[in-house]
Amino acid sequence: MGFVDTLKRLAKHTLFSLLGTATDTLVLWLLSSLVFKSYVGEYIISPIISFECATLVNFLSSSKLVWRDRMKGQSLGSYFKHFLGFNASYAGVFLLKMALLLGLERISGWDVVWCNLIAVTICGFINFFMNEKVIFKSKS
Repeated sequence: MGFVDTLKRLAKHTLFSLLGTATDTLVLWLLSSLVFKSYVGEYIISPIISFECATLVNFLSSSKLVWRDRMKGQSLGSYFKHFLGFNASYAGVFLLKMALLLGLERISGWDVVWCNLIAVTICGFINFFMNEKVIFKSKS
């Protein structure tokens, strides 16, 4: 796979990650506004559920649209194994994103939105390369 093909895959990954971000935001808003009324429900349970919903959307779009060629002929068990690896990778990168966000804020004093944008950008590239080289790695 050449450099141009990798850039195309990165562009697709970025586009479909926005769908996951929208899912995360919508589910978080619905759960925290309409379902949970306690602090734990709003700030702990809702974000965990919304993160998992977004991860599922990102995995489905990644496996069906971004890395489709590498998922052809996979058994249901293999598909589930890929999802577990994908979920673990995203959870780890989420923790890294939070550490980057908080570290940038502490070092720079910048607004949380700027710190989050920088952290999300860095972690987006890490997610892409984890998917490219580990989760959906080419068999050749």
